[in-house]
Amino acid sequence: MNRIYDRVALIGLGLIASSMAHAIRRAGLAGEIVGTARSEETRETVRELGFCDKVVDSATQAVEGADLVVLAVPVGVMDEIAREIGPHLAQGTTVTDVGSVKRSVIDAVAPHIPEGVHFIPGHPLAGTEHSGPRSGFATLFDNRWCILLPGETSDPDALARLRAFWEGLGANVDEMDVDHHDLVLAVTSHCPHLIAYTMVGVADDLRRVTDSEVIKYSAAGFRDFTRIAASDPTMWRDVFLNNREATLEILGRFTEELFALQRAIRTGDGTLLFDYFTRTRAIRRGIIEAGQDTDAPDFGRGKTK
Repeated sequence: MNRIYDRVALIGLGLIASSMAHAIRRAGLAGEIVGTARSEETRETVRELGFCDKVVDSATQAVEGADLVVLAVPVGVMDEIAREIGPHLAQGTTVTDVGSVKRSVIDAVAPHIPEGVHFIPGHPLAGTEHSGPRSGFATLFDNRWCILLPGETSDPDALARLRAFWEGLGANVDEMDVDHHDLVLAVTSHCPHLIAYTMVGVADDLRRVTDSEVIKYSAAGFRDFTRIAASDPTMWRDVFLNNREATLEILGRFTEELFALQRAIRTGDGTLLFDYFTRTRAIRRGIIEAGQDTDAPDFGRGKTK
């Protein structure tokens, strides 16, 4: 047993929160896990699954007596939830989140955090294309990165405790500046999702013309696009609306690169294409060498969880 918090409140009970609960149980990191979700159906599902010790009907009930509160809700409702729980947070409590955009979350949440409560934003870089409480599993964060974004006035003991908690969940932990985080994630996550949604949308238009041959003859590349594009639409809508500047900057650069490749194809510039693909292939090797994916057939995704 390596208890770090007495009571952890999970607000929102989707993939990330349910995986956190399973990982907390695995490592014995909390005395009690309390969860809540807006949907009665979700709350009933979690009661059935049993990964929370207690499931309550409201966020204010969930945070009562909690020394760690995790906001695992879409970015677009962070303000509403923070406003709701603010008056009910105990002195010394740590509040964190798992949103993939950070500047807008800080702007939404920080004004509602009382004096004496520690708000330390976070972002676990882990997930699957599945959502909901049934999709969680204890090993989701193993050898993945969790980024913490403390402010200049963050309490060092609260930060050390939260770092140890995420390490106990299996994650590697790093700290990052807020705006730099949003730019990096626009490159590594947000724009790739937008491109995947676009490609699948184009294929859907084509499928209507070709009598579903796009689906029938899907090769591995398109299958990977559809896997990414199957992600939760509410979450991704909020990501793009709340990380506008960084996303548009990276999309601008992407468009320039795409034009360069179009020109090379049009003019038959095989040397440029070969050199470009050689450089980009090295990125894939680097990801595998860093332990962030596997080079097993089908990227190892045919395995069961």
